[in-house]
Amino acid sequence: MAVPLRQYWVLTKPRVVALIAFTALVGMFLAVPGLPPLRETVFGLLGIWLAAASAAAINHLIDQRIDRVMARTAHRPLPTGALNSAQVLIFAVLLGAASMAILIVLVNPLTAALTFFALIGYAIVYTGFLKRATPQNIVIGGLAGAAPPALGWAAITGTLDPHALLLVLIVFVWTPPHFWALAIFRRDDYARALIPMLPVTHGVVYTRWQILFYTLLLVAATVLPWATGMSGLFYLGGALVLGAVFVWYAWKLLDPPDELFAMRVFNYSVVYLMALFAFLLVDHWLQPWLAPPPLMEFQRVG
Repeated sequence: MAVPLRQYWVLTKPRVVALIAFTALVGMFLAVPGLPPLRETVFGLLGIWLAAASAAAINHLIDQRIDRVMARTAHRPLPTGALNSAQVLIFAVLLGAASMAILIVLVNPLTAALTFFALIGYAIVYTGFLKRATPQNIVIGGLAGAAPPALGWAAITGTLDPHALLLVLIVFVWTPPHFWALAIFRRDDYARALIPMLPVTHGVVYTRWQILFYTLLLVAATVLPWATGMSGLFYLGGALVLGAVFVWYAWKLLDPPDELFAMRVFNYSVVYLMALFAFLLVDHWLQPWLAPPPLMEFQRVG
């Protein structure tokens, strides 16, 4: 019996991959003063999307035992039997191979290499090892998930610019408060699955304080694009407002009104990252208009 295409689509974690692709796209636009070249943009984004989708499918494959005992993931294709392991493995390999072929041939080897290491870092190192080994799994493994802005930048320029690494730093610091808010809400699921997430190993109160700490660190990190001259005051204002709201959520989470508040923090963190990168993009386009005019030179008439 034919497997509905929707089951394969679910394997790619489309909402997660869409956020990854968006941050990569912003990295592409920030890499050059004007519009980035069309070919590198289209095929770079396609290659990065396919690699992220491949990593997501491998995550399904490795985590299928965990997914069966967690309420949040029990409906996925492998736990329900809609797909089998061989089908998922073939699908993941095909996506990964297509990604590498596109990036090597139509973009540049650096982007292909960085994307490959990011894929392995998330799908194998994080999912296969770190996730089960340490409560700091999401901190250590977050680097792979934070790479897309640099991948997008490299796709356009063929280089790994320090400004691109600033974008990676922002996503890297954003990841723990984002994911730990979800982990607090789903802590019973993680405990049943024997996954040492921070609220399971160190308790909810400790995790709440860690979320606040990382949120404050995140706000500081988001000032760096302005401090280094990468972005202007429009971005800075947006980043500070978004950050203040995030800090309010993190502070409120220390004594939340109900159990669902952790999910409200999680949902805001997604909106926060998308809005922050949107501010980066709009600020980049506004810079030529907001820059002060050159000083006029006057010649003295003798």
